Amino acid sequence: MADESEDLAVVEERIEAVLGDDRAARIVSRYFAETMGRAAERLDDGTVFLVAGDIPAMWLRDSAAQVMPFLRLGAARWAEEFVVAVLRRQLEFVALDPYANAFNARPNGAGHRDATHSNPWVWERKYEVDSLCYPLLLAYRTWRRYGRADIFDARFWHAADLILHTWETEQDHEARSGYRFRRFRGPLSRTLARRGRGPEVAVTGMTWSGFRPSDDAARYGYNVPGNMFACVVLGHLAEIAEAAPGAHDEMAARALRLRAAIDAGIRAHAVISDPATGPRWAYEVDGRGGALQMDDANIPSLLALPLLGYCRPDDPAYLATRAFVLSGRNPYFYRGSAASGVGSPHTPRRHVWPLAIAAAALTSTNPAGKPAAIENLLATDAGTTRIHESLHVDRPTRWTRAWFSWAEAMFAELVLDTCGYGYLEAA
Repeated sequence: MADESEDLAVVEERIEAVLGDDRAARIVSRYFAETMGRAAERLDDGTVFLVAGDIPAMWLRDSAAQVMPFLRLGAARWAEEFVVAVLRRQLEFVALDPYANAFNARPNGAGHRDATHSNPWVWERKYEVDSLCYPLLLAYRTWRRYGRADIFDARFWHAADLILHTWETEQDHEARSGYRFRRFRGPLSRTLARRGRGPEVAVTGMTWSGFRPSDDAARYGYNVPGNMFACVVLGHLAEIAEAAPGAHDEMAARALRLRAAIDAGIRAHAVISDPATGPRWAYEVDGRGGALQMDDANIPSLLALPLLGYCRPDDPAYLATRAFVLSGRNPYFYRGSAASGVGSPHTPRRHVWPLAIAAAALTSTNPAGKPAAIENLLATDAGTTRIHESLHVDRPTRWTRAWFSWAEAMFAELVLDTCGYGYLEAA
């Protein structure tokens, strides 16, 4: 489309002018083209199926993150229509199975063969709280950016009801949940203990999650950044329900009740008393005294909380948590000669994720952090011009994932933010 090329040419020019370097502009331009082309399949119902990169499946989490930079482009009609088409496909998938994290373009049975209730649409059925947060965040930001009340149709309200029901059920996982998941091949981090039931938890008000945003199994049942993310989008859902056409007062009240319960659980069980930093947040808890003190590069993370709208970058509890996360006390923080940042048990030791490098810069109170992070990511691409899933902090020629679209999108977020493109410029 001519207008699409013209719009992106203006974006490229602005990036080059601000950064004084055309490398970032070229990567961002390729990201937009690949997301709409190589990664996208337009289905017969008008929705868009968006693969995660070099894995031929659509993750609810990844696909939302993949299109977030489109919302920074303002009134570009082609960007608006693409985002809406991805959102509508996500809502269809939530209706198919709110416990699944990744899906096929059609019911062909492709994907993992795990011991769990499934159907041919499902690529993988790892239940993660954040998988249901992301469509709500995308819907809210789409509404705020474009004023598109038409996205709040029967499909949206059905998906929203399923999300609330799932989170309400998982507030008492032991007594109310029928979700089970067992994988018989691969590392133990890819399956749930207790014959597929997952970590045992007490009732706290928070909502249980079998897996983390990394798709690794949780050690404890309440992923704290995931629950914080749920608080944010439940507030968004209540706002939507109060403003959208039709009578949705009960939906708004239900979302606010659930948000209050989750928030109370976080305050009661997820705060670590740390004399070195001050009170800070744990990564996972079980409501029975267990707490995991770490952070993972995948978002939602503790490091990325201001990006999701849970807190401000200067919030005292966030700053204390950030100090822990970006230190050797976090078992997945690595410092090397080429890069430093947060990694993940999902990837090899001493590998940091560009997702976390970008998140650290975007949540910093130091504006110099953003251009420095961009330069660091450009310098550690191993000559591939790709933003990889992870890279070795001393030898960046060792990296994972040849094409990881979420990482490319997060780089675009960092570059666009640095160049003055915001989500809600028109709001």
